[in-house]
Amino acid sequence: HLEESGGDLVQAGGSLKLSCVASGDTICISTIAWFRQAPGKERVPVSCIGTTDHSTNYAESVKGRFTIARDNANNMVYLQMNSLKPEDTAHYYCVVIRLCGEVARLRNFGPWGQGTQVTVSS
Repeated sequence: HLEESGGDLVQAGGSLKLSCVASGDTICISTIAWFRQAPGKERVPVSCIGTTDHSTNYAESVKGRFTIARDNANNMVYLQMNSLKPEDTAHYYCVVIRLCGEVARLRNFGPWGQGTQVTVSS
């Protein structure tokens, strides 16, 4: 499974960078997505990144604020989150998916990790 880190408590308008790491070459050979789950709500996809072409897609709610990137040399994927809003408060997960297509249709292919908590205060 993948391991997430970087979550924290931040004020609205602030930034955080989440990291996703895996052992071996899992990251390098996999399409990766970030999902989030707010209290009392379903887990929803946020962004994804392809393998060889590094193509990316984003949910409308985070476009222009979040940036997903991968560092295959270090077997990591990042989610840079800027201009954070209270509605971004959620538990964030990275996971292997099959294809980085339309974000709303993304489904996990690999197992879920523990996730990392992001809390944005107003």
